[in-house]
Amino acid sequence: MDGLKYGTYIFNAYPVFLRVLSPVLPLYEFYQSLSFAQLLVFFGLYFGVARNSNLSRFVRFNAYQAILIDILLILPQFLTQILRMSSEIRIPVYNVTWMYVFICTAVGIGSCFAGQSARLPLVADASDAQVDR
Repeated sequence: MDGLKYGTYIFNAYPVFLRVLSPVLPLYEFYQSLSFAQLLVFFGLYFGVARNSNLSRFVRFNAYQAILIDILLILPQFLTQILRMSSEIRIPVYNVTWMYVFICTAVGIGSCFAGQSARLPLVADASDAQVDR
């Protein structure tokens, strides 16, 4: 949900992505309308799933990957606000960020349906370390 805002430029250029995501959009709008929803979901996922040793390693590993991707999503927003990026820089940064989130989500969902753990780039090793602690 937090990565959808980075898709603005891609959605304008390629409306097919917006149509593919249309079933999720009402949930996204509801999620954005609640003041603390992002914080509640983040901590709920962290304490309720990732840190819950009663759940399988598979579930906790995937939860940690989602949490780490969510944390990584702070970087483009931080860079945009602090550096006051021009649109020539902001657009590619947002597009790459959204494509990363989209591909990770698609690979993660596909791997879960196949019963396998997805090893997502940038976050898999850190997730392994957290689950094995």
